[in-house]
Amino acid sequence: MKTEIVKGVLLVGIVSIMFACNTKKEEPTAAIIDKEQIKREIQAKEDEFAATYNSGVLKNIGYYADDAVSFYQNRAPLEGKAAIAEFLKSDLGSNSNKISFKTKEVFVSNDGNQVLEIGYFTVVDSTNKAVNTGNYMSLFVKRNGKYVCLRDMSASDLPLQ
Repeated sequence: MKTEIVKGVLLVGIVSIMFACNTKKEEPTAAIIDKEQIKREIQAKEDEFAATYNSGVLKNIGYYADDAVSFYQNRAPLEGKAAIAEFLKSDLGSNSNKISFKTKEVFVSNDGNQVLEIGYFTVVDSTNKAVNTGNYMSLFVKRNGKYVCLRDMSASDLPLQ
């Protein structure tokens, strides 16, 4: 009788160990990120920004986050959406040039909440002649379901004169 009890306890112990060793832990599944869709979404934001800027009437297009910082050439960083808007408004009055942006690459975080965009800009005059070209980087974060620019900077590729 004692041997039957011992065999039963051993059998239960072995079966318990087998089940404990074979249980698969559920791995959290990463969200499927459509990088091309995000690239199109960021390009659409750039197109909207360019169209608004080129219209000569700056309005709130939702491009910049309230706490954005923009690094323009030859000046201190512009801190905050209001400071960036004031700079852009003052720039609008001084020229009739048109700007366009082309998103080249996007680097998307695993959760899709941050996007680093690398792109190319072109500024043309009224005769459609390029007066400035260069590259830019923008960091977008998703807030309230939409991407907004948190940091950006650009660099002209024209030689210094």
